[in-house]
Amino acid sequence: MTSLDPTPRPQSLMLNFFGIHVLGRDTALSAGSVIDVFARVGVTEEAVRSTLSRMVGRGLLERHRRGRRMYFALTPRAVTVLRDGHDRVWRTGAVNRDWDGQWTLVGFSLPESWRRERHDLRSRLTWGGFGPLQNGLWVAPGVVDVAALLGDLSLDAHLRVFRGTVLAPTEARQVMESAFDTAATADRYRAFLDRWDRPGVIGADPLGEQLLLHTDWLDLVRADPRLPAEHLPADWPAIRAERLFQTLARRCATAARAEAERVLDTVPAPDPSTSS
Repeated sequence: MTSLDPTPRPQSLMLNFFGIHVLGRDTALSAGSVIDVFARVGVTEEAVRSTLSRMVGRGLLERHRRGRRMYFALTPRAVTVLRDGHDRVWRTGAVNRDWDGQWTLVGFSLPESWRRERHDLRSRLTWGGFGPLQNGLWVAPGVVDVAALLGDLSLDAHLRVFRGTVLAPTEARQVMESAFDTAATADRYRAFLDRWDRPGVIGADPLGEQLLLHTDWLDLVRADPRLPAEHLPADWPAIRAERLFQTLARRCATAARAEAERVLDTVPAPDPSTSS
């Protein structure tokens, strides 16, 4: 187990692990080999099995038995989630240098009894880069495809979506300060730098270290609304943190891939109609 703490949640680790070693490969992994890898980062067998079962229940993994062994493959829903995460990390990036002054706004009003729906909506809006401007009104910098972001929640009748720019006397910085906790975002990037910007951080176990690195970074990027760089401090820590992540990710990639090929028990991804 690496000495880097805190260890991310098992489901975040699991999604990232499948994203790195399964996405795009039409491969299923045995539960046993996943258990062995996750032991390297301090996750127990019980936690791994519980996480795999929950992800099957949430439609993110499909289960397939072969002999006495159970294998797990990605569902189409998981593929969509993981491709989005990959784009966040390697294409969109953590620093928004090309903002055009546009904001996307989502207003909503849900019955008080709809606690689960409210939670799901807010979680999805946060993932989409939105912050709460005021009660029932969330805002995100840039153009966001709200239909793609929220369409499967079946809440269209309760949503109002707009796009526009701020007008005097309102300023973009005021919107950012009201809707987003920039200090907390900066602190999370500084914490990432504290954990990973030190000699020997990628060493004896590149597979486990790769898993923690990618999970730590994606969890960080997921919580970052990518606010316009022109309205942030010149020393915004996301700039240095992103450069560090990319350097370390490339440094451990080859050795981690070789180790994964050595230890992972894989079979071709089964047809969903044969899964159980």
